[in-house]
Amino acid sequence: MRLKKSLFGLVMTGASLLAMAPAHALDIKLGHVLAPNHSWGVAADGFAQEVKERTDGRVNFVTYPSGQLGNEKTMLEGLQIGSQGAAIIGSGSLQPIDAKFGIVELPYTWANVQQAYNAYDGELGEQLAELAEKRNLVIVSWWENGFRHMTNNRGPINTPADMVGLKTRVTPDKMRLDTFTALGANPAPLAFGELYSALQQKVFDAQENPLSIIYTSSFFDVQQYASLTGHVWGPASLIISKPIWKKISDEDKAIILEAAATWRDKQREMVQEGELEFVRLLEEKGMKVNTVDPAPFMEAVQPVWAEYEKVFGQDLMDTLQKYRQEN
Repeated sequence: MRLKKSLFGLVMTGASLLAMAPAHALDIKLGHVLAPNHSWGVAADGFAQEVKERTDGRVNFVTYPSGQLGNEKTMLEGLQIGSQGAAIIGSGSLQPIDAKFGIVELPYTWANVQQAYNAYDGELGEQLAELAEKRNLVIVSWWENGFRHMTNNRGPINTPADMVGLKTRVTPDKMRLDTFTALGANPAPLAFGELYSALQQKVFDAQENPLSIIYTSSFFDVQQYASLTGHVWGPASLIISKPIWKKISDEDKAIILEAAATWRDKQREMVQEGELEFVRLLEEKGMKVNTVDPAPFMEAVQPVWAEYEKVFGQDLMDTLQKYRQEN
C-alpha cells in the first residue's frame, strides 16, 4: 500500500511538473553576422530574453552572432524555406529576393535619421514588408545599420577625386557597385566574414561600413584613415521565417511584435549614442578621422538615382520622396 501511495505521489508530481511546463515550447534560432558586443547583438539578446519571459518560455529565441549560422545570403535562403527561424539582416541584402529592396541603398537619401525612422516605421516599411511576405519572410521590425563611412589605407577622402582607383570592398549588390563606380572608386564585392583578412592581406585598399562595425570588427588594426562620408543610411530587418511565424499563437505574435519594437528603439539609441564615442575610440586606436562635405558626393551619384528609379517603381519612389520632405 505504501509503495502504491509513493508511486501515486510520483505520478502526481510528474503531472504537476508537466502542467507547469510551457505549452508548445518553440526554440527559434536567431542569427546575425555581427559581433555579440555590436548593438545588433546586444539588442537581439535583450529581445530574446523579453520574449522568453513574457511568453513563459513558449517562444525561445536562441541567438547566434558572428555569422555562426552562415552569411546573410545563406541565412536568407534558410529563412525562406523555414530551415532557419529568424535573423537580423542588413536590409540591402534582401535585393536578391526582390530588386525593389535596393531602394534602401540609394545613396544620400536621408538628411537625418528621424526621416529614415519615420519612413521605415511608416508607409515605406509597410510596402517593403509586403514584398518580403510574398517571399516567405515576415519583417517584424526595422532596426538600424546606421550611416556608412569609408576607411582606407591611402589617405583622407575629402572629395570623390580622392577615391579614384581606390580598390574598395562593397556589399555584394549592384547598386553599391554602381554607386562607388560613380564616385570614381574601383569597387568589388566580398562577404563580410572575409573582409578583415582581405584588408589585412591588402587585397583591398578600402571598405565602407557604419562606425559601430568598423570598431567592433577591429578594422582599425588594418586601416589607417576613416572619412565620414555618410553615403548611405542603412536599415536592418528583424525577420522571422513565415513557416515558423505560422506556428506561433496570435497572443505570442503580439508579444513578439511589442518586444521587437521596444528593442528596435533601444538598438537605435545605441547607434546614435555611439557615433561620437566611436569616433573617439577609433582615434584612440590610431585612426585618422576626417569629416566630409557631402555636396560633391551627392552630385556624383545623381546618375545612380536616375538609373534605379525605374527599378523601384513610382509607388515606392513617391513614398520615399514624401518622407524626404519632412524636417
